[in-house]
Amino acid sequence: YATTDVQPNGKIWDIYGTRMDTASPYTYTLTTNQCGTYSVEGDCYNREHSFPQSWFNNASPMVSDVHHIFASDGKVNGMRNNFPFGNVTNATYTPAYGGKLGTGSNFGYSGTVFEQIDEYKGDFARAYFYMATRYENVIAGWNTLGNANDVLDSTSYPVYDAWFLNVLLSWHHLDPVSDKEIKRNNAIFAIQNNRNPYVDSPQFVTKIWGGGLPAKPTISASGASITNLSNTSVKLV
Repeated sequence: YATTDVQPNGKIWDIYGTRMDTASPYTYTLTTNQCGTYSVEGDCYNREHSFPQSWFNNASPMVSDVHHIFASDGKVNGMRNNFPFGNVTNATYTPAYGGKLGTGSNFGYSGTVFEQIDEYKGDFARAYFYMATRYENVIAGWNTLGNANDVLDSTSYPVYDAWFLNVLLSWHHLDPVSDKEIKRNNAIFAIQNNRNPYVDSPQFVTKIWGGGLPAKPTISASGASITNLSNTSVKLV
């Protein structure tokens, strides 16, 4: 996490607590604030296997594949448990940073789900698309492990149940690849020598799994002009 999940200010980038639009509810110092034990939010950070360990029987190399493992507040991580990600309308638990645990309308799925804040929804979606691709040769057999059958369809493609795939696609489009993800992808490559292709080339998601494309802007520009500066750059006004 010293290279993959640290904010510009040196604090841990908590996937469940770091806010960029307002002050974060709490911050963590690398190593110093690592769990340990916790009882409430803000006690410490630990490792969030966004794709739960029980879904692959805690096996290697998945258990230490950083592409789906994020630094996170211990309490929120524990409350998320092994529930699938989804959209919540009836919350039973709301963390300080603004996520939700509860039930909602998720393309036909009525079970308990955990909803991330919008800023990181795409991070999780692309981590799941990575898992489907990286472990394509074995993921079909994970359907019977834990509650993995809530999201896995026991195939190597499309891998995920239709309801969950719809959630992932909507989250992927809602939250485009950020500078944070690009830098994290580069840092992980330096550690384990592979990349998340859906961070490098997010257009691959719809080429592989389909789904609608993001809505185009509806407001047209007026009075725009383009000035040639060189063979490789232009100025838009």
